[in-house]
Amino acid sequence: MSLLARIFRREQLDRYLETDKKFIKTMSAFDLIALGIGAVIGTGIFILPGTVAATKAGPGIIISFIVAAIVCSTAAMCYAEFASALPVAGSAYSYGNLVFGEIIGWILGWALILEYVLAVAAVSSAWGAYFQSFLAGFHIGFPKAISGPFVPSQGTYGNLIAIIIVVLISWMLNQGMRSSVRLNNIIVVVKIGIILLFIVVGLFYIKPSNWHPFLPFGWHSAHGGVLGGAAAVFFAYLGFDAVSSSAAEVKNPKKNMPIGIIGTLIVATILYVGVSIVLTGMVSYTKLNVSDPVAFALQFVHLNWVAGIISLGALAGMFTMMVTMIYSSSRLIYSIGRDGLLPKFLGKLDKKGSPRNSMITITITIAFMGGFVPLEQLTNLVNIGTLIAFLFVSFGIIPLRRNKEIQNHHGYQVPWYPVLPIVSGLLCMLMLSQLQAETWIASGIWFAFGLVLYFSYGIRHSQLGKNN
Repeated sequence: MSLLARIFRREQLDRYLETDKKFIKTMSAFDLIALGIGAVIGTGIFILPGTVAATKAGPGIIISFIVAAIVCSTAAMCYAEFASALPVAGSAYSYGNLVFGEIIGWILGWALILEYVLAVAAVSSAWGAYFQSFLAGFHIGFPKAISGPFVPSQGTYGNLIAIIIVVLISWMLNQGMRSSVRLNNIIVVVKIGIILLFIVVGLFYIKPSNWHPFLPFGWHSAHGGVLGGAAAVFFAYLGFDAVSSSAAEVKNPKKNMPIGIIGTLIVATILYVGVSIVLTGMVSYTKLNVSDPVAFALQFVHLNWVAGIISLGALAGMFTMMVTMIYSSSRLIYSIGRDGLLPKFLGKLDKKGSPRNSMITITITIAFMGGFVPLEQLTNLVNIGTLIAFLFVSFGIIPLRRNKEIQNHHGYQVPWYPVLPIVSGLLCMLMLSQLQAETWIASGIWFAFGLVLYFSYGIRHSQLGKNN
């Protein structure tokens, strides 16, 4: 068999279904939406509507969020069809293996590892900073030496809180998905409650004059406009794709996976638009270019007590995001280990049907990065990893429909095929073109390392190669 034929070998769905049946199916559509909201709605909802309104869109930020949601929904519908047709662990990695071939699956898996690890590491670091400021409100100090990344010149040698929160979440997830999902659902409901509190209370302080002019920067201008604002907030919706990692643990995945993915996007859009309407109505958009615009608006109208609750919402938002991403990354690493492209022990399930080895491995990696590595310059890589996965999933609908071995009877299918999947792929390419050159260079190094790993280890230990 030629090298080209070997690297484009495609997996069989039956093997994945057989291997993944050890997972315990406990998750409902509501659980999936909570998992998705946990990933998508973080601290960004308290920051982006204000800063992007001030710098790019004005009150038109309301339309910007709707436009960004429409763009994201095209990829979401493609994910929903894949999750319905292929109810297996591993998200875009497994989809790539099944419809494109092993090398594409590996590239997508490597992109998702980049997305998940960096996203959680960055958020764990931010959670540590927020928690410290929360403690400071009670006059509880924290030693500087253990409150930041390893930068001895600045007197910090590790972020202990970031390490503890990652280990704590991983421990919780290892206790079993049923109890973990229940706790995640409770915290998500609390988080949504805090957001709704801001919206309801803020409604009484809206001054319609603050919405004039509604489009101070126009639809598209050198400063941004509505479309520039949409590009800036597009990344606020990323994270719904993590829901598809859970397909092997979902009851009735053909029905519940599409509800979970598309439901996440609908709820997130309602919350983002609601916050944008109230925020720009309470305070002139010109005053919102601050680090905490929601808290600023509440203090502006003398509602300091609500501003204090918002800080709890931010902590809850980051916590649930880490729960979803650590959960998803452990399933991703399990899937790659299951196929032999990473060491096989990572693809083992324990007696509870949990991928304990992959969970421990990903926990150590994320805790180290969140606790010791300065991540400010690396967070843009999260976006490129996500968009590459979106790109292949969008165009992948076409070979998925043509694959006679994969049947999706009575499952969700993308409307307006093949136009919508092609439009989705082109939109992903447009968003990729907006990323900075440094992001492309750094990601190029990451993918080059991934290809070295695949050709030196993965291709020789591949389960697919042994089966053939």
